[in-house]
Amino acid sequence: MVKRTDVEFEVDGGVKLRGWLFVPEGEGRRPAITMAHGYAGVKEHGIEPFAKTFAEAGFVVLLHDHRGFGASEGTPRQDVDPWRQIADWRRAISFLESLDVVDPKRIGLWGTSYAGGHAIVLGATERRLRAVVAQVPTISGFEQGLRRIPPEGAHLIEEMFADDDRAQLGGELPRRQAIVSADPAVAASYRAKDAIDFYLQPVPEGAWENNVTVRSTRAARMYEPGHWIARVSPTPLLMVVATRDTITLTDLELAAYERALQPKRLVTIEGGHFDPYLGGFRTSSTAAVEWFRQHLS
Repeated sequence: MVKRTDVEFEVDGGVKLRGWLFVPEGEGRRPAITMAHGYAGVKEHGIEPFAKTFAEAGFVVLLHDHRGFGASEGTPRQDVDPWRQIADWRRAISFLESLDVVDPKRIGLWGTSYAGGHAIVLGATERRLRAVVAQVPTISGFEQGLRRIPPEGAHLIEEMFADDDRAQLGGELPRRQAIVSADPAVAASYRAKDAIDFYLQPVPEGAWENNVTVRSTRAARMYEPGHWIARVSPTPLLMVVATRDTITLTDLELAAYERALQPKRLVTIEGGHFDPYLGGFRTSSTAAVEWFRQHLS
């Protein structure tokens, strides 16, 4: 049996982050895992099954919404600042350490997609972590942008960034774009069918909105977590990579894995970016459980 409770903790600026704490049956302090979602997602977007699986394996699990998303506080809403999310995630680690059901010397971190990039950065810079899992992680925002946007369209996105900045100087709120849309006339972060299907999966009313600030896209194109990967060692790193990932790009992930130092492990899953959440869930979740058992026991 696993008990799920709503929790909250305060981060810089007095903002309260909220999430779920999963506690397995038993007495005493247990190893723990801290988790969060990827780009512009919320905890209801397909990762609760991972949290439940980890808790059923005996780990206390904290799954939080990033600042400005889901149940968490923070303005502007739906604004993705990777470095702010990383700083907030450190506070999540401190919150876990403070719980009487957690062994503070045995905390691991699991991140996926954009937050898989955060997992690499935190693994390289946060020595309280005893093990890290980066699932289909962002490696290079610059390279992803080059492949997602055709060369003839690059100037348009740069104009969008500049117009947004000028508007904010004039007192406007940050401008917005869709997260997913199949309509080429609508500015959107993702247009691939698998991304649209994943983000538009049913979630509780009010938990998520299909929009994000334009400046989130600029920040994403500047984000290079792959630069940190050799510094994760000696913290053990597991990478889960999809073989046909067109979102965070399989070849970039495999090349980054080669730059990582030991101890490390690579697990590949046939399919695209979202398959580790779906048809490949058993493989990806089992690999993570085994990794955490090996390094947090």
